[in-house]
Amino acid sequence: MRCDLLTLFPEMVGNVVSHSIMKRAQDKRLVSIRIHNIRDFSDDRHRVADDTPYGGGSGMIMKAEPIFRAVEALGENRDGLRIIVPSPQGRPFTQGLASELSREPRRLVWICGHYEGIDERVLLRLEPEELSLGDYVLTGGELPALVMLDAAVRLVPGVVGDPASVEQDSFVEPLLDFPHYTKPQTVRGYGVPDVLLSGNHEAIRRWRRKEALRNTYCKRPDLLQGESLTREDQQLLSDISREYECRSGPPCPSVRM
Repeated sequence: MRCDLLTLFPEMVGNVVSHSIMKRAQDKRLVSIRIHNIRDFSDDRHRVADDTPYGGGSGMIMKAEPIFRAVEALGENRDGLRIIVPSPQGRPFTQGLASELSREPRRLVWICGHYEGIDERVLLRLEPEELSLGDYVLTGGELPALVMLDAAVRLVPGVVGDPASVEQDSFVEPLLDFPHYTKPQTVRGYGVPDVLLSGNHEAIRRWRRKEALRNTYCKRPDLLQGESLTREDQQLLSDISREYECRSGPPCPSVRM
């Protein structure tokens, strides 16, 4: 997996990619991450890479030419690049997209916008993929680019020590994750569910499946709509629904099965 991040703030990006999973992935040579300062490609002696907007208005716009030069300096044909611009106008970034990026044979290039945005001619000429983390606006594209990169890198085979820990993540299936516990057995009066101490692997598997369904049923019932559930899942959801009917508080949202 080959990745390049084009940014006005290389130190901000470099601090993140030099730690934890992303550092491990690079040390194992499973992932290559290169950071490029867009200002280095400005023809201005002061390395200016932004200017005021045509038509007036507040803020500054990132200039097109330094970005074009930064992309060209990568030395790849355009067909060999998958260019991404983090943008609230883009399609939502998902676990499925993270998995797709982790298998991408082309070189991945994130162009990190800043200020009021990027000159539109960058989008017209390079035709990048616009991806969004959500319906909100951040100061720049560095943070969402790093989130997308992190989500993809951890899915590259060999990066995470135990592949099962990735396979059980939320959203790998249309389910949230089940609860996790570690030592000590009691923390401030809160214990560990007895089933996790039982050594009964089938009972533990069923408990974890039920709790994953419970989390999804209570927190993100939309993920269950239209899904083809197994007979076991349907039975577990029925049990969960009945359990909530017995509680004094408001029930969790209903789910069609």
